[in-house]
Amino acid sequence: MNTSNSDVRELTAEIPEGHHHIRITIEMRDGQSFTFQEATIANLVRAYISIKTHPVQKKVVLRGAVLQERKKGYAEWQLLELE
Repeated sequence: MNTSNSDVRELTAEIPEGHHHIRITIEMRDGQSFTFQEATIANLVRAYISIKTHPVQKKVVLRGAVLQERKKGYAEWQLLELE
């Protein structure tokens, strides 16, 4: 799926009532909608900034993994950068 700006009808970024983290919902012109949790958005932004600001890096791959040992407050499932 390749999505362009013209495919998007509306984008809503919010902290839903009763929640603490941002959700972004993208409503497409064809009626589909996608809601992303904050961790997913943060990983997408991290990958984007890594490529955009690095003088030679052209690609970032983040792969999902279950972490048995992690910092307090961090989710068990993380997207980690492949080396």
